[in-house]
Amino acid sequence: MIGTVVTVTIDRPLGSRHPHHPDLLYMVNYGYIDGIIAPDGEEQDAYILGIYQPLETFRGRVIGIVHRLDDVEDKWIVAPEGIRLSREEILELVWFQERYFHTELLI
Repeated sequence: MIGTVVTVTIDRPLGSRHPHHPDLLYMVNYGYIDGIIAPDGEEQDAYILGIYQPLETFRGRVIGIVHRLDDVEDKWIVAPEGIRLSREEILELVWFQERYFHTELLI
């Protein structure tokens, strides 16, 4: 999947709160890729990195995958064409939510 161009529907825009955990503030846009079903039975979740304003939809390239070792689902990392982020930058940007899981980053 890394390298694939996808369209993400944003259901938790930058600055919004998690619907079940209101203390969790989304520091990036977060959504799902319609039509791709993840192991949890829902559409594939994705973080949008490299855009710093709330969005409704976004089309970009998958540049990495956060693989959760203690959960059934992975999170795809999607960014605009031409954006390069280091492993450290990606991990820092998704830390607000991934800190609760044991993960590895595939890039």
